[in-house]
Amino acid sequence: MPSAETTPQGVREPEPVRPTREDPVAAAGSELIGGPIGRRALLGTSWWTPLRVVVLVAIGMFALGLIQKAPCYDGGWFFGASSQYTHACYSDIPHLYQGRGFADGLVPYFDKLPGDMDYLEYPVLTGVFMEVAAWLTPGSGSIQLQEQVYWFVNAGMLMICAAVIAVCVVRTQRRRPWDGLLVALAPAFALTATINWDLLAVALTAAAMLMWSRSRPLAFGVLLGLATAAKLYPVFLLGPLFLLCWRAGKWRDFFTAAGGAVVAWLAVNLPVMIFAFDGWSKFYTFSQERGVDFGSFWLIWAQNTTSPPSTTFVNNAATVLVLLCFLGIAALALMAPRRPRFAQLAFLVVAAFILTNKVYSPQYVLWLVPLAVLARPKWRDFLIWQACEVAYFLGIWMYLAYTTSGDAHKGLPTHGYHWAIAVHLLGTLYLCAMVVRDVLMPERDVVRRSGDDDPSGGVLDGAEDVFVLGAAARPPRHAAQFEGPQVEWGSRAPEDSSL
Repeated sequence: MPSAETTPQGVREPEPVRPTREDPVAAAGSELIGGPIGRRALLGTSWWTPLRVVVLVAIGMFALGLIQKAPCYDGGWFFGASSQYTHACYSDIPHLYQGRGFADGLVPYFDKLPGDMDYLEYPVLTGVFMEVAAWLTPGSGSIQLQEQVYWFVNAGMLMICAAVIAVCVVRTQRRRPWDGLLVALAPAFALTATINWDLLAVALTAAAMLMWSRSRPLAFGVLLGLATAAKLYPVFLLGPLFLLCWRAGKWRDFFTAAGGAVVAWLAVNLPVMIFAFDGWSKFYTFSQERGVDFGSFWLIWAQNTTSPPSTTFVNNAATVLVLLCFLGIAALALMAPRRPRFAQLAFLVVAAFILTNKVYSPQYVLWLVPLAVLARPKWRDFLIWQACEVAYFLGIWMYLAYTTSGDAHKGLPTHGYHWAIAVHLLGTLYLCAMVVRDVLMPERDVVRRSGDDDPSGGVLDGAEDVFVLGAAARPPRHAAQFEGPQVEWGSRAPEDSSL
């Protein structure tokens, strides 16, 4: 360990960014715990590091989400068609314990199921997660007791995933550890965490983002491949990575990451694909054959016309729309005045898929939360988006309460639910617009305003461009007057001695 005498005085780790000093909403919120941190505060001497605080807050919010499900745990899942909706505590987990054969010891993908769904309709790694939880659930007692225990076992496993997500977000952008509080305190995150098994894929994706930020492309690829084996959406992150590596000339790193992703995905899927192809392919055929469903603008169209669009038309139209969005993101990546940050484009591609898809389940917000925090760590915009998602969360359950309560008509009628869908769509579009503005006007990007280039970019961080199009080929012009450091490629803003 070097001594104080041999360590140059001018060399030190950059100060972490403190949101209570640069974000008005964070500063106002901090008044609940004593106000913004003082200029002369002695940091780094307490057990309460940002990582520990964020993880504990995330676990606490997760626990509050479990408490919110209590009315269903005590009876809503089992008695009465609409009580689980009027209490907004629905979860797929207890219903699928028996509905997908786990209670009877059936093997996912290999054993055919009775009823309308002949095989488990989830990707393989999610099926493994569900099966492990079933192994940990005692097979004795009433089926209701087994379903309750199964939900608790899954909740415990999903809580670990939530903690992993918090750790990864804190460590991905090293100078901004407190941004992890946005994930930990996100109300939609807590409300939807135990509806389904999406947190597994979200945790693997967050871990992959962390590995890329540490310039470990193979580890990134392996984790992204595993995430894609749990849910489809993580594979879309390879698109932005391809564009950014093309612009920076980092082909070796991209192909290492892509190769790792393909090998990891095959390692999980190939055994099931070979020995139980019908069961393995059920996720893909179900996704293709599924009609227009909750949460999409396609549903508003279908429910407001006498000639609703066919499933084939919606599949084709949604594919065209998402490809057009991807082309727009590609143009943005190659023509922006400064190379976009990886997290910004990752958020945009996943949001584009969600906005154009024929279904939006309320837990899909989990896909976006970590990416949104890395892409736009601004409390005001994040909370606006979260408010829209909470409104949609309440809207869908109140709509289902209305449709399942018969003549009682408890809940939200169809036109009211359409407004809830519109609020969700507008909230997501608003956050997308803020991210696009940051890309086009990098001086407004709060991450770069602090002096960083792309802390989630790994080998891309500070790299020079080798291929650009349009305006990017000319010297950047700031689109608006802005008071703050203008950080150029590969440089850092000067240290502020007052921090």
